[in-house]
Amino acid sequence: MALTASTMLPIGTQAPDFNLPDVVSQQTISLSTFADKKALLVMFICRHCPFVKHVQAELAKLGQDYFQSDLGIVAISANDANNYPDDAPDSLKTMAKELGFQFPLCYDESQETAKTYTAACTPDFFLFDSDRKLVYRGQLDDSRPSNNKPVTGADLRAAIEAVLANKAVNPNQKPSIGCNIKWKPGNEPSYFGS
Repeated sequence: MALTASTMLPIGTQAPDFNLPDVVSQQTISLSTFADKKALLVMFICRHCPFVKHVQAELAKLGQDYFQSDLGIVAISANDANNYPDDAPDSLKTMAKELGFQFPLCYDESQETAKTYTAACTPDFFLFDSDRKLVYRGQLDDSRPSNNKPVTGADLRAAIEAVLANKAVNPNQKPSIGCNIKWKPGNEPSYFGS
């Protein structure tokens, strides 16, 4: 495990489109799936990472809290399932059901979607406005598996609330920290390890 921080994609970046299968419903999910939503949260997660395990109940709660709102949410796992079988689609499906995810959990087998988002770690969060321009990227909150701070989702929730209220998102954003995305051998992006 390499402790890895978000790449901090520039604010204002247009959300890259994707077409990925939801591990639960098998439906193909893309940006157009959320066309009627005012904002879109894209989360890169997995099942085995201790940083994701630390916050997974809060991720499920986010999905429940915003289920009837103007926020669309999609989670994506891009880890190499051959070397990390806990992150294979069937295992991810079990995770989604056990945690009661109210949002699609997609598997990015080619890892191309993770690359277009410059996703670097799990968890990694990207929040887009109604024009699908990036307004927030960074941490869920200040909690980490070993620092004894409560998991509140404060940073991400504040950004979500601002977008939904047509207010500016605080530009002072801290990178998310987690395990590096498990790239397939030879498929590592240029930003990996930098």
